[in-house]
Amino acid sequence: MEKKNSKSEQSFIDAQRKRLEVLRAELIAAAAGKAGEETTLGAASAAEAREYEDDAQKLTILELDSNLVAHGQQRLALVERALRKIEDGTYGQSDLSGDAIPRERLEAIPEAIYTVSEQASHER
Repeated sequence: MEKKNSKSEQSFIDAQRKRLEVLRAELIAAAAGKAGEETTLGAASAAEAREYEDDAQKLTILELDSNLVAHGQQRLALVERALRKIEDGTYGQSDLSGDAIPRERLEAIPEAIYTVSEQASHER
């Protein structure tokens, strides 16, 4: 996205900033909630009679939750980066190439810092 001083461009950036701030708060709250669940689950397990099947299920749940937390932390890092890019005036430009990220992509994924093709290459 080129730097533009148009009123519509600035209102888009302002709206994206608000979306990113809400998303950041949601991700932080979700991570805090998952940490609380793990503590509660551990305390409840200590007080109960132990069944190996129950332990296996609880371990599976904890593993899935930790994967969700890790994904949330990665996404939170992208949200933080996108907010810094707004402050720097580079929001909408790829971190990799500097190419413009299409507005439609930013509307769908406000924390996008790469173009679609760059993201696909990055994930491989």
